[in-house]
Amino acid sequence: MPDKKDRLDSIREELRHCRQCALARGRRNVVPGEGPHHVQVMFIGEGPGRNEDQQGKPFVGQAGAVLDELLAAAGLKREEVFIANVIKCRPPNNRDPLPEEISACRHWLDEQINLLDPKIIVTLGRFSMARFIENARIGRIHGQAFEIEGRKVVTMYHPAASLHNPALKNTMLADFAKLGGIIKKLSPTPNSVPATVEVKSPPENSEEEPDAPVQLTLF
Repeated sequence: MPDKKDRLDSIREELRHCRQCALARGRRNVVPGEGPHHVQVMFIGEGPGRNEDQQGKPFVGQAGAVLDELLAAAGLKREEVFIANVIKCRPPNNRDPLPEEISACRHWLDEQINLLDPKIIVTLGRFSMARFIENARIGRIHGQAFEIEGRKVVTMYHPAASLHNPALKNTMLADFAKLGGIIKKLSPTPNSVPATVEVKSPPENSEEEPDAPVQLTLF
């Protein structure tokens, strides 16, 4: 039976030949995700943009630069986490992923989650949030932690949101600072005082006012 790293490498190779949805016809590179195979924290974005499609790596464009800044606010470095997306190929003109595209890619993401078995999953944007929490609004639950499928799921704005609405940047930095507290609580250092972090159950309904601003996918 292949070990975790071997299987993650195999997924990358299998994705290169994937033709399960129409996105395969227009891609330059598939973007499987990247990071260590032993991680506490996994980030899940929405889909590759132009730069990601060119390089085959997640979050390497403008939104990636924002993500690096947000990771620093949480006390994290990119090489310490695994970063993936709900879809592995770039949608035309960076449009939102379609339900059938998300469905076609779901088994790849599910296997990555099962193999990595992170203690914390951080969703970036409304499409990755919907993988765990249906009918919720990111504007109402951003920065919150939920117990789902035996792990903590923390819902965040997509980094690109701050490019479209710079006023969100401070909110996003504060949310990631809270994420740092959640991580410290799971892995306290000797003589440290664990942070107090509220963990909630997923919301049951979404009869809420619309988000402000509307979440956008990355470039």
